[in-house]
Amino acid sequence: MTTKKIAFAAAFAMAFALSACNKQEDVSQAAEETPAAAVVLPSDPADTGAWKAYLRDVVTQNMQGVTTTRPYMYFVPAGDDGKAQLDRANQLDNVQTVIARGVLPGNMVAFGGPDSTITADLVVDAFAEGSAGTFKDVFVLFVGAQADSDRVKEAVSTVGATYRFAEMK
Repeated sequence: MTTKKIAFAAAFAMAFALSACNKQEDVSQAAEETPAAAVVLPSDPADTGAWKAYLRDVVTQNMQGVTTTRPYMYFVPAGDDGKAQLDRANQLDNVQTVIARGVLPGNMVAFGGPDSTITADLVVDAFAEGSAGTFKDVFVLFVGAQADSDRVKEAVSTVGATYRFAEMK
């Protein structure tokens, strides 16, 4: 290949790469300018699909400062039947393992479910054994009722997390 051909190929590749970057920036800018759609609180506590979609939307709207794209999201099921209790016990074990292992700074750990009190209880129990400072620069989002927010905030403050609250509405 001659020097002219190499130079031409390099210039073409650079022009193509720059045009692709500009298009990507345009798409990102358009996405930032589009207002977020209103999140609708599901009315049926048993509709886990709707609740998980709702929580995903709330978490997405609260990602400011989070440097990862995949937060740890925990859906806490409502109900007093055996399946719901078993699901919550398994969820608690999972969360306690994550807390014991630690989470890298810049991540988010989010909790929500149809029953704010049950969700808050799980978060408080999960963080009870956490070590001081292990969640420094980690965001913990609680999606629930204002009445439960203070005790969740206190529980996660022991590990040094940055607490966020989103009211279910």
